[in-house]
Order: sequence, then structure tokens, then C-alpha cells
Amino acid sequence: MIRLAIATSLLAAPAFAEEVSYDVDGVAHTGYFAAAENPQGLVVIVHDWDGLDDYEKGRADELAGMGYDAFAVDMYGEDTPTGTMEQNRAASGELGQDREKMRALIAAGLEQAKGQSSAENLVVMGYCFGGGVTLEMARSDMADEAAGFATFHGSLETPDGQSFDGEEAPILIMHGGADTAVPLSALTALTSELEEAGNTYTAEVYSGAPHAFTVKGSDRYQERADMESWEAFTDFLGETLGS
Repeated sequence: MIRLAIATSLLAAPAFAEEVSYDVDGVAHTGYFAAAENPQGLVVIVHDWDGLDDYEKGRADELAGMGYDAFAVDMYGEDTPTGTMEQNRAASGELGQDREKMRALIAAGLEQAKGQSSAENLVVMGYCFGGGVTLEMARSDMADEAAGFATFHGSLETPDGQSFDGEEAPILIMHGGADTAVPLSALTALTSELEEAGNTYTAEVYSGAPHAFTVKGSDRYQERADMESWEAFTDFLGETLGS
């Protein structure tokens, strides 16, 4: 743990970082791009249910310091209110019910990400709601655009009528053993589905970690799970994008 903390503190800053405005079906969206000096690949970040904020931007900066371009997509747009539990639930729930719209927003964010970066290969990662979005992309016809998919304490259920075909890129699942929002039974169901389909996947479970265990400053934060999951993700990037 000490080794990882020291390594993180010595990361370089992004070569540059900026907000990126784009339009999806007449609605203004704002993503965030952090560039590495000599990018080894591109990481697309999907935010959790409260929208794109400083948390995802900070992760993008951190990834750029590690040598990867990073683009945090905006899945909501300026017309979607967030902040309260009710607003966050409504915003994420709308996309959960409208998978066609969700995929259109993924595609738009992906297009912006690739337009910002010179990297040839990319990995998609997401937090909570964003983890579910990441798996949605893995099941879609966009799956072959990514070299890997990673979810941190994400939504794991596969909607009716969808499935994995075994041809998707490697999938990394990082989950809290004490997550009551997405219980271990959901992880078991997903890994059984992936195993049956023949997917390459890795699932890590962190004991005592609740839902949203990576969110610093919250009462759900667990340092051990946060650091170990980031180390697992770092290894995953090295395997899929090169180091």
C-alpha cells in the first residue's frame, strides 16, 4: 500500500486538460479531456449517477499522469438536473429504461474521445451507474472499438433481451463485498453469464467494502479497496493497452 501511494504522488501532471463541448440530439454536453505527453492509449471514463464532476476529472488527470489520454464523457447533458438523491435516481433511471438513448450517448462520447486523442487503442471504465453503462457498451455493436472494459462498484445486471456473446474484449469487475445496492448475488449472476458465454474476465471482491467504496470524503470510502482496485486497473491497462 505504501508503494502504491508513493507511486501515485510522483505521477506527472497532464500535458494539458480542457473541457470539451459537444451536442447530442440538440442537447449540449460537456466532457473533459486530459492529455498525456506520449499516450500509450486512451481511457474513456463514464461517471456515476450524479453526473460528471471533479471526481472523474481528477481520475482523468491521474490517468494522463500515468501516460494515458483520458476522456470523461457526459451522459446527461445540460438539461438534466442532478445533485439530490431523487434527481440522480431519475437521471440514471431514465437511461436505464431507454437503452437506445444510452447507447446513442455512449457513441457520442466515444466519438468525442477518439477525436481528441491520437491513441489507437482504448479502454472504457465506469463507476456505479457508469459501470453499468460500460457493460452496456460491451454488449453493443460498439464493443469491438475497445481493448477492454472495467467497472468499479458498478451496476451489473444484464437487461432482458441482451447477452454477452463471448467475443467481447477482456472485462475487469471490481466489487465491494459489503455492497448492498448491488449484492454479491448480482456479481455471481454476471460471472456465471460471462463464463457460460466464454468471455475473458476477472472479478475482484474487496471484503467489507460498501457500494461507492472509491469515493473519497464519503462515509462509504474504503482506502484499501480504493487502492487495490486502482492497482488492479493499472495492471489491466498495462495488459490491454501496453505500459
